[in-house]
Amino acid sequence: MKIQTALLSVSDKTGIVEFAQALAQRGVKLLSTGGTARQLLDAGLQVTEVAAHTGSPEILDGRVKTLHPKIHGGLLARRDSAEHLDTLKEHGIDRIDLLVVNLYPFRETIAKPGCTFEDAIENIDIGGPAMLRAAAKNHGTPAGGVAVVIDPTDYTRVLADIDTLGAPSYGLRLELAAKVYAHTAAYDGAIAAYLTSLAQREPAQNETPERSPWPGVLTLQARRQQVLRYGENPHQTAAFYIDHPVRAGLLGSYRQLQGKELSYNNIADADAAWECVRSFQSSACVIVKHANPCGVALGDGPLQAYQQAFKTDPTSAFGGIIAFNRPVDEATAQAVSGQFVEVLLAPGYSSEALAVFAAKKNVRVLEVPQGGGHNDLDIKRVGGGWLVQNPDDFQVPADAFKVVTEKAPTETQMRDLMFAWKVAKYVKSNAIVFVGNGMTLGVGAGQMSRIDSARIASIKADNAGLTLQGSAVASDAFFPFRDGLDVVADAGATCVIQPGGSVRDDEVIAAANERGLAMVFTGTRHFRH
Repeated sequence: MKIQTALLSVSDKTGIVEFAQALAQRGVKLLSTGGTARQLLDAGLQVTEVAAHTGSPEILDGRVKTLHPKIHGGLLARRDSAEHLDTLKEHGIDRIDLLVVNLYPFRETIAKPGCTFEDAIENIDIGGPAMLRAAAKNHGTPAGGVAVVIDPTDYTRVLADIDTLGAPSYGLRLELAAKVYAHTAAYDGAIAAYLTSLAQREPAQNETPERSPWPGVLTLQARRQQVLRYGENPHQTAAFYIDHPVRAGLLGSYRQLQGKELSYNNIADADAAWECVRSFQSSACVIVKHANPCGVALGDGPLQAYQQAFKTDPTSAFGGIIAFNRPVDEATAQAVSGQFVEVLLAPGYSSEALAVFAAKKNVRVLEVPQGGGHNDLDIKRVGGGWLVQNPDDFQVPADAFKVVTEKAPTETQMRDLMFAWKVAKYVKSNAIVFVGNGMTLGVGAGQMSRIDSARIASIKADNAGLTLQGSAVASDAFFPFRDGLDVVADAGATCVIQPGGSVRDDEVIAAANERGLAMVFTGTRHFRH
C-alpha cells in the first residue's frame, strides 16, 4: 500500500520542512496542525490543516484538535480488513499512512529555572501520545500498515523505503512502533516522576507527618547513548544510557574529541574522576584507577596540579583516568603525554593541547561542560530489585566541624584536613587518605579493616618516596578503636579528621591527645561502596 496521506505535527522542527517537501514531491498529501502547519505553508507547501480535514475547529485553547474519528479512524483502520476499509469509505474518512509527531517538550520545560506548575501542566501532551499509540498499534502486517516517526534522524530511512517499495517496509514499521512505545513510556514516566515529587512535598489531607518521601512505584527512563565495546569483562555486553536531558556538569554530557571507543570501565572510572575533580573550586587534577583516586592535588594551574597528583602513586597512575577542572593547555598536555593514560577529561582543551594528544590516537579525550548539575537518585541493582538513595552531596556546614582534642589544628593543617576530607568522600570504604600541602600522599581504599587501609596508605606513600611527617589524615568513617589512630600517628600524621560517633570516641580522643594530634569531628560519614 503506497503512502497517500501523512500527518505532521512536531515540537522538534529539525528537518521537517525538507522532509515534507520530499513527501510532497512523491505525491503524498500533507495534513498538519498549529505551528508545524504554518511553517510548512510559509515554505510554500500545500498543506491541509487538521481542523479543515475533520470539520471541527481546535477548542479549549488547542487542548482538543486531533481527538477526532477522522484522525484516529484514519490511523487505526486495519489495512488488511475489508470491513475496516469499507467503514472508512462509509464515513468519508481517509487513511493516514504516515504519522510524524513528537511531543510537547515536558522534560525540557520542567528543567528550565523558574518553571511554574502551570507551565508544566500545559506541556503535558494529550493528542500526540494518543495518535502515536494508535499509529504504533496499527503498524500492521507485511501487507500494509501505518508508519510512525518520532525522531528526525529516521526521515531519510522512511524516504528510502518509499522510493524502493512505495511505503516503509514492515521491518521498519515494527522498529519505529517499538521506538514509539519506549518514547511514550518515558514521557509518561517523566510526568509521573514530576507529579510524584510534588505530591511528596504536599501532604494530602488527613495524612500523618510520617509520610514516606519515596513513591510507591519508581519510574526510571534513560536513552541509549552508545553501545560499548564490552562490559566489565570482555565476555559481557554493555551499553551506556543517559538522562534526557542531561544536566549541565554531569559526565553524560561529554563530547569525545578523539580516541578509541569507550568501555564500561572507562565510563565508570571517568565518572569517579570527574565527580571528584569538579568538587574543587581551585585548579585541581584527579587520577583514578579502578574507581579509586590514586592521586589528587591542587595547583596554580592544571600543570602543577597534575605533577603533584602524579607523584602520589606513579605506579597506579599507569593506564589511569585523568580529570582536570580547568581547560588543558599545551604544557599540561606535554606532561600528561609522558605517561600511559586511558581517558582524559576536562572542560576544554587548547588547540595546541589537542595537537599534542593527536599523536596518541588511542587516548580517549573527553570534553565535559562545567555546571552544577547533580543526579536526583543513586541506584544500585541487587538480585530482584533496586537500592535507591539520594546522592551523597551533603555539604557539612562550617559550624559542624568540632575540634575534640586539646590541640587545635593550625590554619594550614585545617586547609589540608578539608582537602583530605573532600578526597576521602570519593575513595571506596574503608578509606584513609594522607595529604600535605594540597596533594595526596597516600591513599588506602576498600579494605575490610580500617587499620589495613591506614597501613596500605602508609606503604604506598613510602613506595612513592613521599614522607608522611607532618601530614593530615582523613577517615571516611569513625575509628572504632585507637589502633587505627596509632598507625597514622606512627606514620607521621599530626592531625586527623573523621566523623566521630563511635562508642569508643573517648578512647580515640584520649589516644590523639596522648600522641599530640589535633583531631576534628565532622558528624557526617562518607561510606562509598
